[in-house]
Amino acid sequence: MAQPAPETKIVNDWRIACDGGEGALGHPRVWLQIPRDTGWVECSYCDARYVHASKADAGE
Repeated sequence: MAQPAPETKIVNDWRIACDGGEGALGHPRVWLQIPRDTGWVECSYCDARYVHASKADAGE
């Protein structure tokens, strides 16, 4: 069984940057591209899930 993502953020851009959000305790900044077909992407470092606002109401 898959575990839920630790954090879900609704964003307005299809390309976003993630750095873990914890300053020195975060992770290196990575750029993530949200696929238009799924509307979400997960960070491979911190597992945060980014959902595009246009897909947020679709129940993903």
